[in-house]
Amino acid sequence: MARTVKIVYPVCCGMDVHKSFIVACIAVTDEHSHTEHHIKRFSTFTGDLRRLADWLACYNCRDICMESSGKYWIPVFNTLEQAGCNVCLTHPKYVKAIKGKKTDKKDAKWISELFKCDLVRSSFIPPPDIRQLRDLCRYYVKLTGFTSSEKNRAQNCLTMCNFKLDDVFTDVFGKSATRVLEALLEHGNSNFELDGLISGKCKSSPEKIRAALDGELNSTQGKH
Repeated sequence: MARTVKIVYPVCCGMDVHKSFIVACIAVTDEHSHTEHHIKRFSTFTGDLRRLADWLACYNCRDICMESSGKYWIPVFNTLEQAGCNVCLTHPKYVKAIKGKKTDKKDAKWISELFKCDLVRSSFIPPPDIRQLRDLCRYYVKLTGFTSSEKNRAQNCLTMCNFKLDDVFTDVFGKSATRVLEALLEHGNSNFELDGLISGKCKSSPEKIRAALDGELNSTQGKH
């Protein structure tokens, strides 16, 4: 006895997303399991993405499946999500077409055929507010990494010039150490008074700090 595949989405759309264009294929399946395909190409400009949403609405198509290709899917996903569509984002390996004469239209049609039978594994996409929070957190982590990298670079410059600030200050980038560094960069050497620069909480004596500043700042390191 032959097994039949259940049609889960009678009206759905498969999309092949590229950087500059999208090929969309709407699969409309009737009660006799006969499927008609309507294929159309759109650019990825915002205006055309809105026309894509209107075209889907003409067929009452609210279920869409597309690959998570690079970052190109994000504007398409956002536009369709705002239009009230249910977008299934999937990894390309789950909708990989059979080897042969591949075209954009065939790829879109293949995705729609798999999706209408619910044979595609969907990736989890959090709500918009969570996505925005996640982007901010990632950016914060990146900035923190940049800050740590620049601090390490500055410490390397001090080491090469033999300024031993890390021996006399607990934190080379604390308030006292920062004021000393600013004075050092301003004068180009250590010939400046320490009065008013060193906090009373500093454990090192002015004499020891003066000895730690007995280094040589060249023009290249000073510009760093």
